[in-house]
Amino acid sequence: MRTAVCERLGVEFPLFAFSHCRDVVAAVTNAGGFGVLGAVAYSPEQLDTELTWIDERVGGKPYGVDVLVPGRVDAAALEGGHLMDLVPERHRDFVTHLMSKYGVTGSAQPMTLTADSLGRRVTAAGATGLVDVALKHPIGLIASALGPPPPEMTAKAREAGVPVAALVGTVEHARRQVAAGADLIVAQGTEAGGHTGEISTMVLVPQVVDAVAPVPVLAAGGIATGRQMAAALALGAQGVWCGSVWLTTEEAETAPAVKRKMLAASSLDTVRSRSRTGKPARQLASAWTQEWDSAQESPGPLDMPLQMLLAEGAMARIGAAAERGEPGALELANYFVGQVVGQLDQVKPARQVVYEMLAEFGEAVERLARLSG
Repeated sequence: MRTAVCERLGVEFPLFAFSHCRDVVAAVTNAGGFGVLGAVAYSPEQLDTELTWIDERVGGKPYGVDVLVPGRVDAAALEGGHLMDLVPERHRDFVTHLMSKYGVTGSAQPMTLTADSLGRRVTAAGATGLVDVALKHPIGLIASALGPPPPEMTAKAREAGVPVAALVGTVEHARRQVAAGADLIVAQGTEAGGHTGEISTMVLVPQVVDAVAPVPVLAAGGIATGRQMAAALALGAQGVWCGSVWLTTEEAETAPAVKRKMLAASSLDTVRSRSRTGKPARQLASAWTQEWDSAQESPGPLDMPLQMLLAEGAMARIGAAAERGEPGALELANYFVGQVVGQLDQVKPARQVVYEMLAEFGEAVERLARLSG
């Protein structure tokens, strides 16, 4: 499984593991794959600490960093002042109503995000600041999610000799990303967890491969096994980008109560909803998504970043109550995850997941070879 991407990035096999957990990133990298740390939750100082931790554990093996660069963010929402002042009272009242309706106890979590700190998470300037930190470490890839990489980000990466990857959900987005300087395209189907589009992986990947050739493409969305890896390469991808499969590993950052929900979930138990971030994101279906998306009294989700701010504080309180075993909080609790959640029924070390995927990939390729022999 030595594709051109393997040669360029210096990895044994093109299995990319997106995770917000440094332990997962290090484990997959050390197993011969390519861990990618999601940096959206970190300040520059925190990111530096996380990357230093990874550096000390991977022995020079390559890994990457993913930053969130939305194409459009309401600029007015990031002007000075406390951001919660920009959240309509009707929406804050709705959260209070949900806490009461589901019997969630505990005090409200403080809304501590300022315009500056949230700006680091959802703007091009903020992403570029994180990239500055990342490039001080021996990373092998910078990935840009949601929007085209800012020119200054691409320029800095090129100067450092670091390739830039971009996640896309349509052929048009893929062409736009290549024009903006992306060196690697991640074609992510609607099955994926988190921010995702509406086209399935099986349909999207070959279209993107043809549209951007010779730029290499990774397949993402609905990939958690070796058979699915083999299918992705058969579609023309040079590797796979996986996220959901790591959420039930031993190392994952997933809250225990939510991890248990994932282990029990079927592939029908996810939904694309704006209720967490303000943009469509696939996540576990829960009372939270149902109330925001269909309840008669719902004011409807706000745009990013205000919905993200509102949901973050609420989910912190819900998560704490869920860990105390409160039934209503367990109904509300959720997290971003793709449709492959229906395949995730055991907690395993990330390294074991890697090796099992590779073994099954080999079996799938041999089976196909026998069909044509």
